[in-house]
Amino acid sequence: MKFRNIRGAAASTLAGLLIVLMPGVAAAESLAGKIGDKRFAPTLSLDPKEACYKSYLAYIAASGHSAYATTFYSRVVDLHIFCSVKLNAPSQKAAEDIALRACQSGFTRWKVKTASGGCAIAASK
Repeated sequence: MKFRNIRGAAASTLAGLLIVLMPGVAAAESLAGKIGDKRFAPTLSLDPKEACYKSYLAYIAASGHSAYATTFYSRVVDLHIFCSVKLNAPSQKAAEDIALRACQSGFTRWKVKTASGGCAIAASK
């Protein structure tokens, strides 16, 4: 009699664990090929050798938390476009912070200003 009770309790416990752990398994899926949270459409050249285009493709291909930051683009007044990407960060927030800081550093590094203001996160996942 005791063996049946133990077997039933073990089966119930395992069933409960499966129910609890299944959402975690679904959340652990790869983010590769997904655009994620798109905040605005980045202006990209279709030249495959262009750095921002390569960075955006790398962002989409990344399997972990990543972010793509770029300047807003105004064709009339802006001649400079800066972009930055952070791939496979520990969290989405960390990826956004690092990508945004790297993009903003272009303004001080090359001592330029744009009419559009600065950088913003175009997409993150």
